[in-house]
Amino acid sequence: MAIFERVENGGERRHYVIKSPVTLEPIGEFDSGSSADVKGAVERARKAQGSWARLSFDQRAEYLWRLVDVIVERQDEIIDCVIAETGKPRNEAVAMEVMAPCMQISYYAKRAKKFLKSEKRTPTGVMRFSKKIALSYQPLGVVGLITPWNGPVALTANPLAQALMAGNAVVHKPSEVTPLSAVLFEDLTRAAGLPDDLYQVIQGDGQTGADLIEAGVDKVSFTGSVATGRKVGEACGRNLIPVTLELGGKDAMIVCKDADIERAADGAVRGSCFNTGHYCCGTERIYVPEQIYDPFVEKVVALTKELKQSDTGESDVGAVFWDRQMDIIESHMSDATAKGARVLVGGGRNSELTGYFFEPTVLVDVNHEMEIMQKETFGPIVAIQKVKDEEEALQLANDSDLGLSGNVWTRDLEKGAALAERMETGSVSVNDISVTYGVAEAPFGGVKSSGVGVVNGEIGIRGYCHAHPVIIDTSKRSKGMGGYPYTLEGAKTMQGFVKRIFGNRFLRKLVV
Repeated sequence: MAIFERVENGGERRHYVIKSPVTLEPIGEFDSGSSADVKGAVERARKAQGSWARLSFDQRAEYLWRLVDVIVERQDEIIDCVIAETGKPRNEAVAMEVMAPCMQISYYAKRAKKFLKSEKRTPTGVMRFSKKIALSYQPLGVVGLITPWNGPVALTANPLAQALMAGNAVVHKPSEVTPLSAVLFEDLTRAAGLPDDLYQVIQGDGQTGADLIEAGVDKVSFTGSVATGRKVGEACGRNLIPVTLELGGKDAMIVCKDADIERAADGAVRGSCFNTGHYCCGTERIYVPEQIYDPFVEKVVALTKELKQSDTGESDVGAVFWDRQMDIIESHMSDATAKGARVLVGGGRNSELTGYFFEPTVLVDVNHEMEIMQKETFGPIVAIQKVKDEEEALQLANDSDLGLSGNVWTRDLEKGAALAERMETGSVSVNDISVTYGVAEAPFGGVKSSGVGVVNGEIGIRGYCHAHPVIIDTSKRSKGMGGYPYTLEGAKTMQGFVKRIFGNRFLRKLVV
């Protein structure tokens, strides 16, 4: 039974019914926006953006501070909505969909003014004697925001706050799996008093997202799968639109032989099962040296067996948010066990529950011939591979066409940092699960097939701007240096200048 399914209603727009992954009962419905709807939204956003861009950073920030106030006041609505759509535990709904957005929005409301302040610079080299640079960060215009289903509020609030503080308007196409959260979030922005049409939600499916890219937006911010990200990147390239692609991962965990086994085992279980494994920097591959392999596995098994899974009340591991993701998880598990992997805990659907629940699972005897160690699984599976030593662990960790994040566990922090530097990923955490996205100052993005560009921090918000330099000539000469008419004597003079300055190592270092 599909979580969202198209229903023919005789209308011109594609109509979908949404079902709970916990109860499999309908919880809402929506119509996909047409191409005309999308174009209309972009046109309205462009009109709203002009006056918004003229506001000061302090004025824009005040709207965001009000939005934080509204989120705090209405957090129960957010939590209930997210749980209804995704089935995630309440603790994770609070941490990921309430607290994280409050932190993200507050960070940019406070710091955007500093990050995007106009600058005056002096050029290097000979230009310093006659030129000045005035550099400003200008908003791009209308940003097309396309977000996924695994963090429907958090992964909306963060890019939205950056785009708005940079002076842009936003048209948002949320995942068709979690449309209700987007409707609620749009209502929260209205309650905060954001100007009409500055932030608009257009419900829809893949075609709606494609229409948004073709509707004349000035940038696209996309978070989602590698396959869809490639299509988005191709469309943006054809339209010469800047794009940020935050795509999938296959994050590796390296456990060093000197690691605190209890702490590392806890990290393995949390990193693999948090948000039902549905987060792009979730731990999906764990490499453990043979010297500590048995006690590590024993501890992981004990911790995993303690996890609660329920469709009511308190729960540690929630539902699989989407039936298609359940298909992928089960396919990877079948492939692994067929090729010799052993299941120590869990291993399949929770037959005691009605909805899409996959048991927290510990899998051993895995190797890189298996899909579960090569392709993104996005499920609550702790997959552990025994290795000879940390060097083999590093080699295997880098044996992937994905490279979003990763983590290293050791008592020797210098060794941990050195290993982290050698991991071919966008970021690494030492002695913690991958937390880079939650640290606003840290640029977050992937290498290899895990994405293009970075989000967050100073560099992230500047990605929603055009860095606009104005070069000012401060000389009082009537003719610029090297101007017409050209003469052989002038060329000879310049050659002599090059030889005197750049032929002298001391002088050229002084000049530049």
